[in-house]
Amino acid sequence: MSVESEVSLDGKKLTIAIKGRFDFGSHQQFRESYERFYKVPDAYVVDLKETTYMDSSALGMLLLLRDHAGGEEADISVINSSSDVRKILAISNFEKLFDIN
Repeated sequence: MSVESEVSLDGKKLTIAIKGRFDFGSHQQFRESYERFYKVPDAYVVDLKETTYMDSSALGMLLLLRDHAGGEEADISVINSSSDVRKILAISNFEKLFDIN
Protein backbone atom coordinates (compact mmCIF):
# COMPACT_ATOMS: atom_id res chain seq x y z
CA MET A 1 0.00 0.00 0.00
CA SER A 2 1.19 3.48 -0.79
CA VAL A 3 -0.25 6.94 -1.09
CA GLU A 4 1.31 9.42 -3.48
CA SER A 5 0.30 13.03 -3.94
CA GLU A 6 1.16 15.53 -6.62
CA VAL A 7 0.16 19.16 -6.86
CA SER A 8 -0.40 20.83 -10.24
CA LEU A 9 2.10 23.44 -11.40
CA ASP A 10 -0.35 26.26 -10.62
CA GLY A 11 -1.04 24.81 -7.17
CA LYS A 12 -4.78 24.61 -7.76
CA LYS A 13 -5.23 20.83 -8.00
CA LEU A 14 -3.94 18.07 -5.75
CA THR A 15 -3.99 14.50 -7.08
CA ILE A 16 -3.79 11.68 -4.52
CA ALA A 17 -3.09 8.19 -5.88
CA ILE A 18 -3.81 5.15 -3.72
CA LYS A 19 -1.94 1.98 -4.64
CA GLY A 20 -2.91 -1.37 -3.16
CA ARG A 21 -5.29 -1.65 -0.21
CA PHE A 22 -7.14 1.49 0.88
CA ASP A 23 -7.92 0.66 4.50
CA PHE A 24 -7.10 1.83 8.02
CA GLY A 25 -3.42 1.10 7.42
CA SER A 26 -3.45 3.97 4.89
CA HIS A 27 -4.91 6.49 7.33
CA GLN A 28 -1.76 8.39 8.31
CA GLN A 29 -0.28 8.48 4.81
CA PHE A 30 -3.59 9.56 3.27
CA ARG A 31 -4.07 12.37 5.78
CA GLU A 32 -0.51 13.63 5.32
CA SER A 33 -0.98 13.61 1.55
CA TYR A 34 -3.34 16.59 1.75
CA GLU A 35 -2.57 18.22 5.11
CA ARG A 36 1.10 18.91 4.40
CA PHE A 37 0.41 21.69 1.89
CA TYR A 38 0.42 25.27 3.13
CA LYS A 39 -1.96 26.50 0.42
CA VAL A 40 -5.24 24.63 0.16
CA PRO A 41 -5.87 23.59 -3.48
CA ASP A 42 -9.10 24.49 -5.27
CA ALA A 43 -9.68 20.91 -6.43
CA TYR A 44 -8.76 17.42 -5.31
CA VAL A 45 -8.55 14.25 -7.39
CA VAL A 46 -8.40 10.84 -5.69
CA ASP A 47 -7.05 8.36 -8.24
CA LEU A 48 -8.03 4.76 -7.42
CA LYS A 49 -6.56 3.23 -10.60
CA GLU A 50 -4.23 0.94 -8.63
CA THR A 51 -6.49 0.46 -5.60
CA THR A 52 -7.21 -3.22 -5.07
CA TYR A 53 -9.44 -3.03 -1.99
CA MET A 54 -11.43 -0.43 -0.07
CA ASP A 55 -13.14 -0.76 3.30
CA SER A 56 -15.34 1.42 5.52
CA SER A 57 -12.36 3.20 7.07
CA ALA A 58 -11.37 4.34 3.56
CA LEU A 59 -14.85 5.80 3.14
CA GLY A 60 -14.33 7.65 6.41
CA MET A 61 -10.99 8.97 5.16
CA LEU A 62 -12.68 10.32 2.04
CA LEU A 63 -15.18 12.11 4.28
CA LEU A 64 -12.31 13.62 6.31
CA LEU A 65 -10.77 14.87 3.07
CA ARG A 66 -14.12 16.39 2.12
CA ASP A 67 -14.32 18.22 5.46
CA HIS A 68 -10.74 19.47 5.07
CA ALA A 69 -11.46 20.67 1.52
CA GLY A 70 -14.51 22.72 2.49
CA GLY A 71 -17.39 20.32 3.11
CA GLU A 72 -20.30 20.76 0.72
CA GLU A 73 -18.32 23.34 -1.27
CA ALA A 74 -15.41 20.94 -1.83
CA ASP A 75 -14.39 20.06 -5.38
CA ILE A 76 -13.33 16.40 -5.12
CA SER A 77 -13.27 13.86 -7.92
CA VAL A 78 -12.78 10.13 -7.40
CA ILE A 79 -11.44 8.63 -10.61
CA ASN A 80 -10.39 5.30 -12.15
CA SER A 81 -12.12 3.05 -9.62
CA SER A 82 -12.50 -0.64 -10.39
CA SER A 83 -15.97 -2.13 -10.63
CA ASP A 84 -15.68 -3.57 -7.10
CA VAL A 85 -14.59 -0.25 -5.60
CA ARG A 86 -17.24 1.61 -7.60
CA LYS A 87 -19.86 -0.76 -6.17
CA ILE A 88 -18.75 0.08 -2.60
CA LEU A 89 -18.95 3.80 -3.39
CA ALA A 90 -22.42 3.37 -4.92
CA ILE A 91 -23.78 1.34 -2.00
CA SER A 92 -22.52 4.06 0.34
CA ASN A 93 -24.21 6.79 -1.77
CA PHE A 94 -20.89 8.56 -2.21
CA GLU A 95 -21.89 9.71 -5.71
CA LYS A 96 -24.00 12.31 -3.88
CA LEU A 97 -20.92 13.64 -2.06
CA PHE A 98 -18.17 13.26 -4.67
CA ASP A 99 -17.80 13.44 -8.43
CA ILE A 100 -17.12 9.77 -9.25
CA ASN A 101 -15.72 8.95 -12.69
